[in-house]
Amino acid sequence: MKKNTHPYKLAASLICANILDLKSEIRSLEKGGIDYIHFDVMDGNFVPRLGLHPEILKAVKSITKIPVDVHLMIENPDFFIPDFIQAGADVITVHAESTKHLHRSVKIIRDAGIKAGVALNPGTPLSVLDYVLDDIDFVMLMAINPGLVGHKLIPRALDKIFELKEKLADYPDMIIEVDGGVTPESAPEMIARGANLLVCGTSIIFKPNIDVGKKLKEVRKDIDKKLAEMK
Repeated sequence: MKKNTHPYKLAASLICANILDLKSEIRSLEKGGIDYIHFDVMDGNFVPRLGLHPEILKAVKSITKIPVDVHLMIENPDFFIPDFIQAGADVITVHAESTKHLHRSVKIIRDAGIKAGVALNPGTPLSVLDYVLDDIDFVMLMAINPGLVGHKLIPRALDKIFELKEKLADYPDMIIEVDGGVTPESAPEMIARGANLLVCGTSIIFKPNIDVGKKLKEVRKDIDKKLAEMK
């Protein structure tokens, strides 16, 4: 894979891929220059659907060096974090709303030597981050309500990205990740507001009968063009 020289990175939401042909999908993503694989874990309680599991992650990590960002949309994440650490996660992100002990969850991840992130639902204030910012590497903002694949962007999320960027003025290396509502139209605006990692799903790269790697290259060119026009 070529090194990404863009001011932003793209993550492919694996749950949107062809689950019966994951190896080919991953190879295509490699050729397309994807930066991360986004790995959604859902329990049917915290969000109203089920997602991927550690055995799939282990299989994915056995065939690719693309970093995997595990997004835990589950209740009581501390019970399951070790499983995903063992399966090879490069980043694990927990929802602030899913645990009474956010700092403890983050510490479990960081103590294992991998990067930790905190995700916030659309209605969750940024203030919940105040006492964990020194202990995390990623902040993920949900631009839709989690677990609802393909739903449209909540417009207020764009303002929240900008507010988070300002809040993180003293944390220049923090990754601001946006999940949900990422489209060819919204992506440049998200980046302009301060996001530097966008999760791409069915609205932007995973299309029926289209090579995902080629689509990824097209999307990046389109984003670059629109960003240049916004300057």
